[in-house]
Order: sequence, then structure tokens, then C-alpha cells
Amino acid sequence: MDWKKKVFDNFRLYAVTDFKTENPDVLEKIEAAYEGGADIVQLRSKVLADAALIRLGLRIKKIARKNRKLFFVNDRVDLALAAGADGVHLGQSDMPIWMARRLVKQAGLKIWIGKSTHSLKQALMAVSERVDYIGVGPVFMTPTKPHVKSVGLRFVKQAAMKIRIPWVAIGGINLGNIRDVATAGAVRVAVVRAIFATQNPENVARKLKRQLEGI
Repeated sequence: MDWKKKVFDNFRLYAVTDFKTENPDVLEKIEAAYEGGADIVQLRSKVLADAALIRLGLRIKKIARKNRKLFFVNDRVDLALAAGADGVHLGQSDMPIWMARRLVKQAGLKIWIGKSTHSLKQALMAVSERVDYIGVGPVFMTPTKPHVKSVGLRFVKQAAMKIRIPWVAIGGINLGNIRDVATAGAVRVAVVRAIFATQNPENVARKLKRQLEGI
């Protein structure tokens, strides 16, 4: 089995960045997150220019390869392809899944495609669109999605019962509530501030991973 597919099939911890500036110090946190147990790191920024995102993406890709982990890009299929990412994550208002797959195929590449969902109806629709995985959330209120109402643990429980493709709980998850999210049925979680807003991302990533693995 290809090592990348093995990582994707078994991923538990998905770390999402929220770049406000092109700060090289964050790259150290990304490496620490990988070393602590993050299986995937997503490049996400709502403010940086494309040139900066590509520069950061190429550097994150090197870190990911060194650690034999995966690197995804948020929202932008074109940037994911340009940076040589392993996957792309799309929102409800982003490019349609069929179009994203067409672009990837035209580029002669193969990457994983995920989609954010905020209800069971959206999750089932995403499955019918043949996405590779879905995001379930935001579980709790989070400043990274200030205009999206939190869905609570009910959607997590629904996903655990109804969704058979990989799915990852996201939104306000941290060391204080990850046990509740896992108890509701999540075996994969995505976090932003819990890792990247801390002084010791490696230690936090390791603790989050242990909670998911039941250690």
C-alpha cells in the first residue's frame, strides 16, 4: 500500500492553520504538530495573497514529506495543484466537486477532496458527490467560522450512525472537550487554535492524539 494512502486511511488528527501573515515561525509549529501526531496539516488563510500561499505551501509540503505525513489546501484547487498538495478541502460555497475532480484529472494528478458539511442532509449529499471525506461541524462555536452556527454533538452522533466514508469533526475542539466529541462517535478531529495558538503544539498534538486513540 502507498504510504500516503495508508496515512489517509488511518488519519486521526487533522491540524488546520489560520495564517494572518506570512510568518516563518508558524512553520516551526507545523513541524511540531506533525511530530506530535498530526496526520494532515491544512494550509488555510482568508487574507494572504496567492503568491504568499504558494510559498508557504511549498515549504509545508517539504515538512510533510520529511515526516511522511499529508498536506492539504483549503478552498483552492488551483493552489493545491500548484503547491503539489495531497488534498484540497472545499466549503459549501466553493467550487463544485465534479469541477474540482475535472481540474485534478486535467492536471494528470490525484488528490483527495474533502467538503465541509453543517447538517446530515449536506453530509449525505456530499457522499453522493463522491467526496473522499467530509468535515462535520462546527461542533462548537469558533472564531474561525463566526457566521456559521455550531451544530453541537447531535450532528457528530448522526454522522457516526449514517456516514460510511471518512469524516472529521471540526469546530472549537480542544483538550477540554475532545473526550465528549470522541464519546459522541468521532474517531477523527480537526483543530485550529488548539494546536496553533499554543506555545507547545507538539505536546498538545500528542495529547489530542492519545485521547483519540484511547490511551
